Amino acid sequence: MFCSSMASLKSVLAHSARVFSICRKQTTVIYIKRTLLLSRLPLFKRADGRLIDSVRQSSSTAVKAEKGEDSFLKWFLLLIPATTFGLGTWQVKRRQWKLQLIYELKRLTTAEPIPLPLNPDELNHLEYRRVRVRGQYDHSQELYILPRSPVDPEKEAREAGRLSSSAETGANVITPFRCTDLGITILVNRGYVPRQKIRPETRMKGQVEKEMEVVGVVRLTEIRKPFVPNNDVERNHWHYRDLEAMSRVTGAEPIFIDAEYGSTIPGGPIGGQTRVTLRNEHMQYIITWYGLCAATSYMWFAKFIKKIV
Repeated sequence: MFCSSMASLKSVLAHSARVFSICRKQTTVIYIKRTLLLSRLPLFKRADGRLIDSVRQSSSTAVKAEKGEDSFLKWFLLLIPATTFGLGTWQVKRRQWKLQLIYELKRLTTAEPIPLPLNPDELNHLEYRRVRVRGQYDHSQELYILPRSPVDPEKEAREAGRLSSSAETGANVITPFRCTDLGITILVNRGYVPRQKIRPETRMKGQVEKEMEVVGVVRLTEIRKPFVPNNDVERNHWHYRDLEAMSRVTGAEPIFIDAEYGSTIPGGPIGGQTRVTLRNEHMQYIITWYGLCAATSYMWFAKFIKKIV
């Protein structure tokens, strides 16, 4: 990304230099043409009999016109540093907004867990909030969101905002969870399993049926993104969280939580599969735009103020 930004900077600087050069050449050509034309103009008499040098008068008019053109070009080219300065300032504000959003996500995902509320309106404002539930899994109605790659919490923290891919793929196992203290069944993303462990019989050690406590973060339904396949309900292949459809299939409430890594059952899916990192490359954009502003401002100053040609 930084290399791309530097390439953009060099491109704009080169383009600006070409513009200044062309404008300078055009001004010189216009001046030469006017000089050749004005040298052929005759003298003429005023009403009082005095002679007036038409060449000198026309030359004065040409100089004024040339100054007017230079003035227009001068202020027009000032738009380049002014625009890049505005874009850099906008990126500063965007970075502040992104940092605040990252802070809020971190605060929600590290706060003390609260009991799961049943009010849908309250849940809609609690995404990424840690909650605690107690009950039993119903392994007979597992759902699979795939393909998925495992989330490494430490790696996610180190590489926050970077696009990365993993050679390993598998699925996230979604299991109905009967909350004994609330009297409802919700959906719990137990975590990641590799492709060879998707079938329940390949991980029987983790298919426990005893009552347990699960801590996780609230997740809301997803809207299918472009190029993401539709969910295949019949084959039990899900590609995004459609809580209404998942609830119809399992009979659970449209309430969904991602189990934390600490809720992982040995031999079962690996919890902690919530991606809470956000892309934050605004500092590179800030450097790029302010760098362009500084460079083009100097070129403008050199051309029109210091008269360096």
